[in-house]
Amino acid sequence: QVQLEESGGGLVQAGGSLRVACAVSGLTFYIYGMGWFRQAPGKEREFVAAISSSGDRTVYADSVKGRFTISRDNTKSTVYLRMTNLAPEDTAAYYCAASRSNWDYPTSHESRYDYWGQGTQVTVSS
Repeated sequence: QVQLEESGGGLVQAGGSLRVACAVSGLTFYIYGMGWFRQAPGKEREFVAAISSSGDRTVYADSVKGRFTISRDNTKSTVYLRMTNLAPEDTAAYYCAASRSNWDYPTSHESRYDYWGQGTQVTVSS
């Protein structure tokens, strides 16, 4: 049974930092590309960042470039999203996802992801 479990969300003030994590089990983690997406209330889910299976390639949404960093630890089957200089518009539920087909080149396309977590809430107060 494949499980992706996000953690680390919470309430933070604008300008603050937070790191969310996604622990994966039930699949061979190091052959999957991983991504983070987010969904704010009343909005569609949007791409945030993605990383290749080895961690040598990353891609970011323009809205988070320079503020967010995606990384992974294949020894712990965990992917991270470090978020800095947070703004109220970053408030959303953050989801991690695993892609077998895009193991080498990270992708922003939701349809390329096979497994999804349940999400962790990040709230940024002004």
